[in-house]
Order: sequence, then C-alpha cells, then structure tokens
Amino acid sequence: MNIFKNIFFNKSSNPIDLSVLGTDMHSHLIPGIDDGAQTIEESIELIRELNELGYKKLIITPHVQGEFFISTPEIILIGLEEIRAALKNEEIQIKIDAAAEYLIDDKFEEKLKSKNLLTFGENYILIELSFFSPHPNLLSYIFDLQIAGYKVILAHPERYSYWFDNFKKFEDLKDRGVFFQINIISLGGYYPFPVKKIAEKLIDNNMIEFLGTDMHNQNYMQGLKQALNEKYLDKIISSGKLLNDQL
Repeated sequence: MNIFKNIFFNKSSNPIDLSVLGTDMHSHLIPGIDDGAQTIEESIELIRELNELGYKKLIITPHVQGEFFISTPEIILIGLEEIRAALKNEEIQIKIDAAAEYLIDDKFEEKLKSKNLLTFGENYILIELSFFSPHPNLLSYIFDLQIAGYKVILAHPERYSYWFDNFKKFEDLKDRGVFFQINIISLGGYYPFPVKKIAEKLIDNNMIEFLGTDMHNQNYMQGLKQALNEKYLDKIISSGKLLNDQL
C-alpha cells in the first residue's frame, strides 16, 4: 500500500514551472573549481536548461572547503566573467551572479576574520556543514556572522543525517535566526529516502525560506526534472514563504 501511496498521492499532475521562484541561489556551475561543472560547455548547457525550466537568475555558489576547494573570491569572480561572456556569445538571456558555499570547518574562522566573504541579496551568506558531524564551534560561528551583519543560510539541512533523530537541532537553529535552504532534488528522492522525509517535515513545520538546485551536473539536472511533479514542491512554492524571488 505504501508503494502505491508514494506513486499516486505524492505526485502532482503537472510539473512545477520554476519561473515562480525567479532565482536559484545554490549551484556549482563555474567550471573546474569544485566538484560541479568541469568545462565551460557543460556549464552553459546546464544554465541553458535551467533557463528553459523558468529560472531568470542564477547565483552560483562554488564550494569553499579547507584544503579541498580553496577558491578565493578572485578566482570565483574570474570564473563568473567567463560564464557571462559565454552566455552572451550564445545569446542566452539569464542573469548570473556568484557567491560561495562555505563549509564550517577549522579554516572558516580565518575566512570570517578576513572580512572577504562573498554574499548575495541582503547580505546573505550560504554555509554548509560536514556530512559526518557538525563543527564544535558551529553555533559560535553563526553568532559571529550575525553580529558582523550577515544573514546566515544553511544549505540542505535535510542531508545532515546526524540530526535525523533529533529534530530539535533544526528548531534550535531556527530559533537562532538561521535561514534554511533545501535542495529541490531532495523532494524527488535523489538522495536516500530519509532525506526526502526530513525535507518534507521541514516544510510541514514552515522552516524553509529558500529552494536551491545545488546543480552540479546532468545527474542533478535529471533529478531536478524528476522532482517537478512532487506535491511537496508544490506545497512549499504555494506557501508564499519562499524568498527566492527577492534575490
């Protein structure tokens, strides 16, 4: 019965038109600087498809992680201009900006002290956590960011499995003024099933302000398209609580 319920009751009859969001604020489309798109051709094709799905603006957010992805603001902005030039050449009409997705790790404190963090919108900063355990100074770093005037967005909270059995951890972050962004593909079952259920629970509890594609490659693109019929995607978009269109 549960299988049939998932098939027939969790799907919408028509795919969601993503133009209602306007802006995607989480993707990895600057070629060759993280685990996302690796060539300018791949970047442009993914951007073209996002545009066709309705997006009018993309904020590209490369990983910035310790020794793994050490992209500086200068490297990111050079890549941004490369994409803009290629889009102009291809006559693709979409606005492109860039920020970053900062991992809260041992290297984050020096980045914070440098005051050279890439933000978007009204001084939003996108952060992510380790998938193994949260950094012991997470709450302190969030407080420091907020005192410095940043609005903190936590990327894909539904993917942090160490909190699946302790939902109060999510509630505590919301009480501290942290914004949440879930991945659209989480609603379509791209990740293991518990991720989808936590994403739905976060939506049911009115805890989501942003949706992101987290676009990396064609696998993510197919996951995005498969999620467009999900009822929970319709639910969160119809709620009027999302802030994507203000970016």
